[in-house]
Amino acid sequence: MPTMPLHDQVEALLAAADDGILPIVAAGDPVLRRPAEPVDGQLSDDLLARLVEVMRRTMHAAPGVGLAAPQIGVALRLAVLEDAAAVSEEVRAARGRVPLPYRVLVNPSYDGVGGRLVAFYEGCLSVPGYQAVVARHERVRLRALDERGRAVEEEFGGWPARIVQHETDHLNGTLYLDRAELRSLSSTGTQAAVERWAQPTPRLAAAELGFSLPESG
Repeated sequence: MPTMPLHDQVEALLAAADDGILPIVAAGDPVLRRPAEPVDGQLSDDLLARLVEVMRRTMHAAPGVGLAAPQIGVALRLAVLEDAAAVSEEVRAARGRVPLPYRVLVNPSYDGVGGRLVAFYEGCLSVPGYQAVVARHERVRLRALDERGRAVEEEFGGWPARIVQHETDHLNGTLYLDRAELRSLSSTGTQAAVERWAQPTPRLAAAELGFSLPESG
């Protein structure tokens, strides 16, 4: 069966959006496990802008702090990020969770800066109902283009660095569970389960569930 050109696929997807919001693809769909194609003129400027806006609206509606194009079924190296960081000062200090203004990443890649890893609970819109501890680079250097094709090279630390890593991993066919400490896996289906591991760091979870944290984290 012939494959529909990507331009036509995106047009059809956006036409089906409900008030500018699309359903999020769940783990198990092959689009989340294939490396996405670099953005390289497959979409007109207008169509790319409309796709980005729908991604932004979908991220806000979820709600989430990032969304990669494969999460709405589009296999392109494209992501949107934004985090108001509405957390307590204790959490902010422990996790480095500071506001991340809205931005669009086109063809992003990252490298760790320094050797320090930090581990925290993390979730994913494509893996609803669960969270797990993931050790990630505390700081990363991002290289990408913005939505206007301008080069971006920027260093991120703390929680913004975690968001950059999580969303860029999606574009490589990697889910956070591939990097997670599976003994930490926890349901978010009840408030009691959420509160159990809501501490600013996962040290108590590590002690009670029997897993190790990075020495530096």
